Amino acid sequence: MRRMRVVGCIIGQHDLGLVCVAIVLCISGAGVTASLFQHALRAKNNQWYAWLFLTSLSGGIAIWCTHFVAMLGYVGNTPARFDPLLTSISLLITVFGSTIGFMLATCRFARFLPELGGVTVGLAIVAMHYTGMLAYRVQGQTLWNVPCLVLSVLAAIVLCVLAVRAGVRPGRWASACMAAVLALAVLSVHFIGMAAYHVQAGSSVMQSMEHSEDTLVLAAAIAIMSFLILGGGLVSGMIDDSSRAESVEKLRRMALHDTLTGLPNRLNFHQRLDRELDWARENNGRLALIGIDLNRFKEINDLRGHSAGDEVLRILGWRLRGLQNNRSGEFIARTGGDEFLALCRVVSTEQTKGFLHRLEEALFKPIRFEDTEVRPGASLGVAIWPDHAADKETLINNADLAMYRAKAERGRHPCFYEPSMDEKVRIRRKLSADLRQAVETGQLTICYQVQRVVATGEIRGYEALVRWEHPTQGTIMPDDFIPLAEESDLILQIGEWVLRCVCAEAVQWLQPYTVAVNLSGMQFVHSDIARIVANILKETGLPPQRLELELTESTFIADQARALQVLHQIKDMGVSLALDDFGTGYSSLDTLRRFPFDRIKIDRSFFGVMQTSEHTQAIVRAVLALGRAFGTSVMAEGIETAEQLSMLNAAGCYEAQGFLLGRPATLADIVKNGQITMNGAL
Repeated sequence: MRRMRVVGCIIGQHDLGLVCVAIVLCISGAGVTASLFQHALRAKNNQWYAWLFLTSLSGGIAIWCTHFVAMLGYVGNTPARFDPLLTSISLLITVFGSTIGFMLATCRFARFLPELGGVTVGLAIVAMHYTGMLAYRVQGQTLWNVPCLVLSVLAAIVLCVLAVRAGVRPGRWASACMAAVLALAVLSVHFIGMAAYHVQAGSSVMQSMEHSEDTLVLAAAIAIMSFLILGGGLVSGMIDDSSRAESVEKLRRMALHDTLTGLPNRLNFHQRLDRELDWARENNGRLALIGIDLNRFKEINDLRGHSAGDEVLRILGWRLRGLQNNRSGEFIARTGGDEFLALCRVVSTEQTKGFLHRLEEALFKPIRFEDTEVRPGASLGVAIWPDHAADKETLINNADLAMYRAKAERGRHPCFYEPSMDEKVRIRRKLSADLRQAVETGQLTICYQVQRVVATGEIRGYEALVRWEHPTQGTIMPDDFIPLAEESDLILQIGEWVLRCVCAEAVQWLQPYTVAVNLSGMQFVHSDIARIVANILKETGLPPQRLELELTESTFIADQARALQVLHQIKDMGVSLALDDFGTGYSSLDTLRRFPFDRIKIDRSFFGVMQTSEHTQAIVRAVLALGRAFGTSVMAEGIETAEQLSMLNAAGCYEAQGFLLGRPATLADIVKNGQITMNGAL
């Protein structure tokens, strides 16, 4: 009966055109309100207030405009007008009531707050509707059907609670469900409430009223205004959704890419490697994994600062991004500070070699930074799946092993994995651990090799050489353990210990022989070597003129300005400087011109083939002439035969050392042989 009453009210007492406008307006407004409600649920801090305001404003206006347009479509049997004050109050009621209701619904401080918020929104709709009805002034007596009135109130509360519960639940249809139920709540309140409304006209009042053009224009204006306001809310939500999508994409990219180089990061690489391994298994394909480690990145950071290191990484990242060929499955990622991993599908040997060649070109090409050039360089190790590994972890580990072999050999060409590397790496790691223990337990000893005047055989001085007396492997030579010490930074501790021990022992010699100590490149780069030398000389009391420090050109070639400053500081103390291994590596004439070296030491490699190579003899004579031209004395290393010594004497070489002149020996043996006399008992 009540259902027929409501239907009859809609059909018989309303302009169906305006009813349709009101329904469209209500559904649109509910959709916008539900969408904005979702934004308010996700928002935090100040954004929550902004989205709550938009939600309440759009909801309140949609509810009020639906009521007002539908009221304009009501065809009563008496003239009517709207009270401006009560009409305005009805708008405020729905806006403020919606604000309180949606605020409670979006708070999560208590379990039943969403339901309480729904009740509040429902009561706000009811209060707005019946305040609006009070504003509807007619000429006649107003009568109410109480059951329909109560039903409208219950419908508003129940449906609004259901709408809010639908909105707060997670799921892709939450917004749509909330919009549908909220629209049903608004329409139910209005039309059930209108079915409860009846006007008994007086005898002098006309029985039928037609809508004037002014009423239709007013309804259209209200509808347009409402759509514009709701459109603004919808656009705000769309902009936020777009911004949110962009933010999510940005966060996803940040999570999967290195911000400095723009290359994929470790997580991204592992995801790509998993996909490529799946492809290889399905298609019986092969993959090449390349481990890359920059050779001199730490040196660049220490010498030029982290800003230089960052610039080098940025440029390398730009180069590596540009060389990739996606059609060949090429993929490069930065997985650590100076570590990269590259991946490609092995279509052919030539294609893989081409990829490696492009990698080398990008990594070895000089980088211009400020007024200098930086040559980063890199070590590349290659492992092939499934040739060298049956799973991902083994593939990565074997590429690392090959890369460390390439790093140890210091060759430019990439190193491919070999099964023997596993055992060699195991031995190397064990030896590295033993070396750390050797430093702590005093297994390192110092030997001295004599340096003599070529013409007379007179002792000129000694070079200090460190030896490792391993408890099970016996004597280990510096060429075998110094690279291990440089990899683990133990070289700084060992180098300072050697320098201190040598100076402390040499100061006790009655003969004022010069003593030479080798400096590692890492000592020169990573420590305040000038301060260390000064402190040790002061502690031991050794005259600076008796100390000679030997350096290779590779030690200081990276940052010549700093090297020149440090060498002058050492030189000003009175300490002598020797350029070791001359004839190998750079052997730049500019080095002899710019740096304050007192001695050139010709590398032993020249004398091993001297008797069979006239070209080598010519080179040795040229170095001797070069030393005379620069006013720098020349010493030859590795002299093992009388013929070599005779040639040096004839060429005018003043000093030499080698097995022919004396093998390395401990200080105790040298004292025992009478070459050195100590101030006190040894």
